[in-house]
Amino acid sequence: MTLTGPVPIEPPRGKLGVLLPGLGAVATTFIAGVYAIRRGISKPIGSLTQMGTIRLGKRTEKRVPMIKDFVELTALDDLVFGGWDIFADNVYLAARKAGVLSKDLIDEVRSDIEQINPWKAVFDQEYIKKLDGNNVKQAPTKYDLAQMLMEDIRNFKEAHTLDRMVMVWCASTEVFMEPDAVHQNLPAFVQGMKDNHPAVAPSMIYAYAAIASGVPFANGAPNLTVDIPALIELAREKSVPIAGKDFKTGQTLMKTILAPGLKARLLGLNGWFSTNILGNRDGEVLDDPESFRTKEESKLSALEHILQPHMYPDLYGDFTHKVRINYYPPRGDNKESWDNLDIFGWLGYPMQIKIDFLCRDSILAAPIVLDLALFLDLAQRSGMRGIQEWLSFYFKSPLCAPELYPEHDLFIQLMKLKNTLRYLKGEDLITHLGLEYYD
Repeated sequence: MTLTGPVPIEPPRGKLGVLLPGLGAVATTFIAGVYAIRRGISKPIGSLTQMGTIRLGKRTEKRVPMIKDFVELTALDDLVFGGWDIFADNVYLAARKAGVLSKDLIDEVRSDIEQINPWKAVFDQEYIKKLDGNNVKQAPTKYDLAQMLMEDIRNFKEAHTLDRMVMVWCASTEVFMEPDAVHQNLPAFVQGMKDNHPAVAPSMIYAYAAIASGVPFANGAPNLTVDIPALIELAREKSVPIAGKDFKTGQTLMKTILAPGLKARLLGLNGWFSTNILGNRDGEVLDDPESFRTKEESKLSALEHILQPHMYPDLYGDFTHKVRINYYPPRGDNKESWDNLDIFGWLGYPMQIKIDFLCRDSILAAPIVLDLALFLDLAQRSGMRGIQEWLSFYFKSPLCAPELYPEHDLFIQLMKLKNTLRYLKGEDLITHLGLEYYD
C-alpha cells in the first residue's frame, strides 16, 4: 500500500509531563529507571521507542532506522514526572519500599526522585479492598473530586512550564464492574459523578479528569475505566487519544507469544493451566476475590481471541483454561508463573509444554509505561483521537471499536504498530508478501 504523503505531525517542543495515578512499584521503577538512563547508568532494555528499529521499503534497500530516529518522539531529558498515591512517601522512599531496584541504583538517582512527592489521591476502599492510606482527597461528590484532579493537572503544567501531558494509570486493580447505564453517554456519566453513583469507580474519575483536560490516557490495569461509551465519546469530542487495558507483562506475554505458534502449526489444545505467586502490592490487592475477578477476566480473554475456537473446533473447540494467582509475600515483585499446556498433534497424539517464568513484573512494565507515554504524545501531535488500537501490543485486553474483536496475537500487534508509524510518515506499509523479489 502506497500513501500519497506523510501525516502532519507537530514537533515535540518543550517538556512533556507524565502523570501517574499510583506511585507504587511500577511507577517508581519507571521514574527511577528513566533518570538512570539519562545519567548513562543503565540502558532502556525492553523499550521499543528507545531500542527498537523499523524496516522501511524493500529488504534490498536496507533502510532500518531506530524508531526514535524515524518518528518525532519526545526526548527522555524532556520528561517531567508527577502523580498521586494514597501513601505520602516521595518517589525515593516508595522505590526503596517497593524493593524492585537495588538500593545502590536508587541512591544514584536519589537527588532526582526524592523531590517528587505524591499529590493526594482519589481513593475509595470499596473499589480496592486490600489497601488503605491517608493521603486521600475529600470532597462532597465524585464530580468535585474530578475537578480537584483537574486542578492538580493545571498546577503541574504551570509549575513545570509543560508544553504537553499524558496520563498512564499505574495504580491497583479495582473490583470487577459490569457496564452500567451511567456509562452509556457523557451526560449520564457526569450526572453519575454528581450523584456519587457506585458504578463510577476512582479510575474513571482520573480518566475523566485527564480527557476533559485534553490529556491522553492509558489504562495499565484491567479495570473498566476508559472502556465505556461515555469516556470514549469524551475522548473523540476533545480529540484525545486513549489506550488500554492491563499492561501485558508476565504470564499473558508468554501466552501471546506461544498461542500464535500453536495456531500457526495447527496444533490442538486440550488445556492450559496457569498459576502465579507474587508478593508485591499487586499480589496483595489480587488476594481479594472481587479484584481477582477483574484480573481473571483480562487474563482469560487472550487465548479465546487468538485461537478462535469457532473457526477451529477440532483443535480448540473444547479446551480448558484455568488461571490462579496466589499472594505470597516473600517473593515481593519477583513473580513466578507456571504454565502446563496439554496439546495434541498428528492423529491426535498428546504432548505437553511446561513453562516456569521467574519474572519481575515492574521490570517488564516500566518500559511499557515509557513507550505508552511517548506514543500517546505522538498520537496527539499527529491529530489522532479516541481508541488507539495500534497500541494493543502493550495490553492484555486491548481496546478496539465495538464492532471488532480485539487482536491479541503479539506479532500481528507489532506489525500493526509499526505499520501505523510507517503510515504517519508516508512510507509504504509492509505486507511481507515478497513476490517482487522473485519476478
